[in-house]
Amino acid sequence: MISNPLIATVLIFALIALGEWISIISRARVPMLLTAMIGFLVLSWTGIFPEDILEKSTFAALGSILIGPAILHMGTMIPLSILKSQYKAVLIALGGVVSSGVLVLTIVPLVFDYPTAVAGVGPISGGVIALIVTSEGLKEIGLAATVVIPALIVAFQGVMGMPLALNFMRRYARKMIQQIDDESFIPVGDVDEIAATTERGKKSAIQSSATLKLFFVFVGAAVGVALGELTPIHYSLWCLGIGITGFKLGLFEAKALERSNSFTITMIGIIFVVIGTMADVTPQQVLANLPAIILVLILGTAGITIGGYLVSKLVKWHPYKGMPVALTALFGFPGDYILCDEVSRSVARNEQEEKTIFNELLAPMLIGGFTTVTIASVVVAGILINTL
Repeated sequence: MISNPLIATVLIFALIALGEWISIISRARVPMLLTAMIGFLVLSWTGIFPEDILEKSTFAALGSILIGPAILHMGTMIPLSILKSQYKAVLIALGGVVSSGVLVLTIVPLVFDYPTAVAGVGPISGGVIALIVTSEGLKEIGLAATVVIPALIVAFQGVMGMPLALNFMRRYARKMIQQIDDESFIPVGDVDEIAATTERGKKSAIQSSATLKLFFVFVGAAVGVALGELTPIHYSLWCLGIGITGFKLGLFEAKALERSNSFTITMIGIIFVVIGTMADVTPQQVLANLPAIILVLILGTAGITIGGYLVSKLVKWHPYKGMPVALTALFGFPGDYILCDEVSRSVARNEQEEKTIFNELLAPMLIGGFTTVTIASVVVAGILINTL
């Protein structure tokens, strides 16, 4: 019965829905992704879910296609005026990566060995792409047995990063509420700026068509993916740039996928992909490499947090705003977007405050995630793997 694609999809979707429900009733203290990912592991390890349930569902395949359009959509959410002001987020994110790398490369070799440290540094500062770079390098030099370390770090780093980032973000959001009450809060930009920049008068039926809007988003994402294959620059950066530029030129509307009534199903599909990173993890792999994984995760998370704190102070950002930006290295997209949504929804007292908090948090979190996961982690992994 579970072999039916719809039934398999509903079973995994149930974990996401459960995570969303727990996030709502806990006022975002328990991230939705955390519940979904841990629930998937438990049900897979106990045999309740078959090993190939994601393949049976086929929904993760759709999710992988939707990553490009979703990243382009994110580009249409950030006006250039706001994007230019986010250089501090880049510095904070890089500070976390550097601090994390120094801690791991200094301490882990003293307890285990240098290859173990290298196997963990790239993935702890990023994600799947860094995992691929590290794994391929380890296999090429005959250290295939060590590949399980970066794979497990990528699988579990969100468990460390999301609750910590969520806690800091909630504290900053509550501070924002206090500043709003005493009228001392200065927003990162007008919360209605995006809507205002896309007002173009009455639209024709063609301009209003949700199908055509979605088609143009897919075309832009396809161009980004093609450029990613033709150049050394990862497709996610191309998609983000196309979204930002296309929005500025009027080719895309603000919040492109929302305007085409497609955003929710897109996010669900991508969450299926994120959960799928846990699919090949076995209890035996976890137990055999647990000491090294725990040490790398603790040192990496501590390093990212310390680096984020220090650079936040340096650029005069509140640490509760800066440290989550650095911690995006541990979960990236879509976790950064989901946490912004959960925090703004749970802390705000009305719709206007929800929009204000969301707009304040979203831009630096997205920029931080792209800096660490898409760029810095791949560079770090590529350099360090050559030192083995």
